[in-house]
Amino acid sequence: MKLNTRLYDLFAARAEEVNIELLCLGLGYTAVTTSDGGIGLSYTYFDRKSACSLVRNGYDYESRPAIELLAMINNADTIERSMALALINALNYEKSLSLPQDPNNEIVFEKFKVGRGTKVAMVGFFGPLVKILETKKALLEVIDDFRGIGSKKLFYQKLSNWADVLLLTSTSLLNNTTEDILDHVSKNVKTVLLGPSTPMVAEAFKHLPVHILAGTVPVEKEQVLKAVRHGLGTRFIHKFSKKSYLDCS
Repeated sequence: MKLNTRLYDLFAARAEEVNIELLCLGLGYTAVTTSDGGIGLSYTYFDRKSACSLVRNGYDYESRPAIELLAMINNADTIERSMALALINALNYEKSLSLPQDPNNEIVFEKFKVGRGTKVAMVGFFGPLVKILETKKALLEVIDDFRGIGSKKLFYQKLSNWADVLLLTSTSLLNNTTEDILDHVSKNVKTVLLGPSTPMVAEAFKHLPVHILAGTVPVEKEQVLKAVRHGLGTRFIHKFSKKSYLDCS
């Protein structure tokens, strides 16, 4: 996948300079902290737990050079990719902190003029956004494999001939479907990649029709790490983070 290669290339030099401080593989999210003060999050992606261990190699990345974990962004194993994506967000932490905030997604909706009759395709069910879209009287088509919502064939057809806006979960980076999904959008579709896993770096997506990145940047680090350890989800993590956006268009 070209996106994986771009992410690796963009952060390889930085990863050579720092070590992994802490790796926390939570049930909901994974967190990584680095020796330069960075912290990053990623969804912990696994289909089901079929054994007592989720990590195959048992390698201890803590206190080791970050480049060793970064290499896992190209691994087929989604757990190791989750750890690597959290690291990427930790390596990009200072830049992400400087980005503007969009706590209520108002900027995203205003930029794309989302309102009555706007046709919105959503990959990954975002409950709070669904409520907002319903209030705005937008038309909504959702697909979410984990929840058993939607048909891929029909959804892809909607992307190519119906949708105005695509809200794409950054979890798609973990199962390597981002590029496949975006390959089906028409040239008029405006895409937002969103969620706590989102790497807030426009350069990684230059080859793709991504217009806005909307991510989560931890602010109260210890509280975020505690939320991850306790298996808590996005709603709790957002209490101690800021929701940032980056215009890629």
